Amino acid sequence: MKNALTIAGSDSCGGAGIQADLKTFAANGVYGMSVITAVTAQNTTGVLAAEDVSADLIAKQAEAVFEDIEVHSVKIGMLSSIETITTIACVLKKYNPLNIVLDPVMISKSGYSLLKPDAIEALKNLLLPKALIVTPNIPEAEVLSEYKIHDISGMKRAARKIHKSGPVYVLIKGGHLLSDPIDLLFDGKAFTYYKSKRIITKNTHGTGCTLSSAIAANLANGLHIHDAIAKAKTYVQSAIKHSLSIGKGVGPTNHFFFLYRT
Repeated sequence: MKNALTIAGSDSCGGAGIQADLKTFAANGVYGMSVITAVTAQNTTGVLAAEDVSADLIAKQAEAVFEDIEVHSVKIGMLSSIETITTIACVLKKYNPLNIVLDPVMISKSGYSLLKPDAIEALKNLLLPKALIVTPNIPEAEVLSEYKIHDISGMKRAARKIHKSGPVYVLIKGGHLLSDPIDLLFDGKAFTYYKSKRIITKNTHGTGCTLSSAIAANLANGLHIHDAIAKAKTYVQSAIKHSLSIGKGVGPTNHFFFLYRT
């Protein structure tokens, strides 16, 4: 079994962040490990509070994993501060892992800021160049590219701009499009489109975390980037289709839908 590491924040209601990543790793056949960067108090109705883990403890968690266990892919999620981003950049420089999937988590679905505004440039300068693939949704791509996005043309323009910051691949997720969602992958030369039907449900908590960690799991298992994305999207679509109406707000996707009869 291959091993995947998630570097992200903790979600107390289990639908996103570290918890979603570890569930996704297990569901996609890899052994999951974690470095927790922040602890959030949240549920299906929103984020109540968040607190960063100290930079020293973040570094120690990473050291504990990398010094003992082979890491075949890394998914990076919530990194709220310049200090946290700098620490992770140093970790990546020291251990030089393969298959880094960067999900630039910025704002929760309820509107809570998970990335401090003054840390955006650090993310762009220190982590984008280290990523095999970065997976922003449209609002995140707008921040990274400083372009407004209204359609596929805007997604392509933003992808070109983000690619100049150094990632090998840019995958802009199209869930915020008014039409059926189309994800767009740019490799510096050509575009690849991943089309899917929109599933009508309010239960989409953690979909971004789940997609990026599924891609990381597939890369750890040796899939080519295009196959890794396609398989991850199929998994996420099914997880959304079988989503869970838990809590009073936006429920989570069902990471282990295939284990239960519906």
